[in-house]
Amino acid sequence: MAFKLREGVFTAETDYGIALLDEDRDQYWTLNPSAALTLRTLLDGGTEAAAARKLSEEYAVDIGTAQRDVRELVGELRSAGLGEDDSGRGAHGRWPHGRGRRAGRSRR
Repeated sequence: MAFKLREGVFTAETDYGIALLDEDRDQYWTLNPSAALTLRTLLDGGTEAAAARKLSEEYAVDIGTAQRDVRELVGELRSAGLGEDDSGRGAHGRWPHGRGRRAGRSRR
């Protein structure tokens, strides 16, 4: 099954990877470059196996370690309530204008 971010979770590319914003909970996470590569692969419809292959190629890590890293990242994203299985393949959210909060939402 494909992986997607939950409704209300948005991504923004950064100089150091990807930032994830959960607007429902007013929380954000930052992903380092290897986790960002993994997440991009998954959000583009790739499997965990494909993400592990890309990780292994890009960072010269053995495939077994890459597979564990991918499973761990997916598990952590799901545990944090950020990700889920996608049976309907819709587009994942991007922060409006690349960065920042949605218009009209105020800080608490």
